[in-house]
Amino acid sequence: MPRYPRDFRGYGPDAPDAAWPGGAKIAVSVVLNYEEGGENNILHGDGSSEAFLSDIAGAAPWPGQRHWNMESIYDYGARAGFWRLHRLFTGMEIPVTIYGVSTALARNPEQVAAMKAAGWEIASHGLKWVDHRDMPLAEERAQIAESIRLHTEVVGTPPRGWYTGRCSVNTVDLTAETGQFDWISDTYDDDLPYWREVGARDQLVIPYTLEANDMRFATAPGYIEGQQFFQYLKDSFDTLYAEGCEGRAKMFSIGLHCRLIGRPGKIAGLKRFLDYAKSHNDVWFPRRIEIAEHWAKTHPHKRFARPSQMTREAFVAAYGPIFEHSPWIADRAFDLELGPAHDSATGLHNALARIFRSASPAERLGVLQAHPDLAGKLAAAKQLTAASSAEQASAALDALSDAERAAFQSLNAAYVAKHGFPFIIAVRDNTKASILAAFHARIAHDTETELQTACMQVERIAELRLKDILP
Repeated sequence: MPRYPRDFRGYGPDAPDAAWPGGAKIAVSVVLNYEEGGENNILHGDGSSEAFLSDIAGAAPWPGQRHWNMESIYDYGARAGFWRLHRLFTGMEIPVTIYGVSTALARNPEQVAAMKAAGWEIASHGLKWVDHRDMPLAEERAQIAESIRLHTEVVGTPPRGWYTGRCSVNTVDLTAETGQFDWISDTYDDDLPYWREVGARDQLVIPYTLEANDMRFATAPGYIEGQQFFQYLKDSFDTLYAEGCEGRAKMFSIGLHCRLIGRPGKIAGLKRFLDYAKSHNDVWFPRRIEIAEHWAKTHPHKRFARPSQMTREAFVAAYGPIFEHSPWIADRAFDLELGPAHDSATGLHNALARIFRSASPAERLGVLQAHPDLAGKLAAAKQLTAASSAEQASAALDALSDAERAAFQSLNAAYVAKHGFPFIIAVRDNTKASILAAFHARIAHDTETELQTACMQVERIAELRLKDILP
């Protein structure tokens, strides 16, 4: 049973309006990564120095050695950058979410005290600011547990949010499995929070950003001056704010680092943006925990039976009737590479239709011949399937006059005699009058044309049936 885990659909074309508190048009989430003292360093028991996110161009790890220049850049973030940012945010009364590396927090007690005094949220940023990519599952699970323990010891309260950053493919599930976190942010795949089912856990995910992020001062292509950072933030804000004004409010995450944006020439662009954003009405500056609390209350998760997670028996039982009396279509579709994209009506319809389209001519004809006549003998005897009965009733075909019933029966007989299969039309797209008009027009077509038309109508009927039971 091939299954594809990536979710390309998300909310699909109908993303919910966030309905932020107070009718806010946008939620601006400011995140400050605190990593100074948690980075790769032989003083921390690592095999080499740090090489990531600094102003050293082309930095590389120094195996077995301390990298004095790299250390001093990180030190700047703690000694100067943090306090410059602390003055900015407290002065502007903008709450911040800290992504705090647990070992870094343990080595920076004055900064932790200032975070707490300012009422900032301190989330966990992992035990150490190191790459989890090749970390064995058991080791990563142990590091997550130790990060929670140390964070709680240093901060005084356990973390309610998590972001690793340099994560593995297992990180999101491992953090969700702890049951510890109101939110996790190791994704970059949406402008809104969403729920992820991990076993019995309904885990809220608040996606983060790597582009509205001062890390671009340290990567190529990137920003080289504060004005560029301001302009990118402004353009992002303007687009999202306009969507909010149209009733599609979104979230705007901004990622910051003490050793980067804390430099004088860079922070000027950030301040310019914050002034600009605060000049607008209906802008909400929440901590991520407040986003999580709002989302859990306003958009609670609702589980449903997902086609991509069903057993074959359950799948065929649920979707075998979608194509009239043709459960073999669902049975074969079960063996396709199904995934989250097929857990919607549109997605599953595509999978079922693929099987129908690739079937042999005899099998396709069999599907057509399995459909009942419109207002025919089976309808009169009340022997239609529940779906067919409801569909025919939607166009009042169950309430025909004697003359209308006779006309339908005459047309049915003539159509089948000519083409070899019943007249098929998506009744719910039509009225009694338009059905009769189509009947008269199509009966004159050649059989090959009608075969193609009937197959298209069969797929449309299946689509409408799926929309009754799936998102």
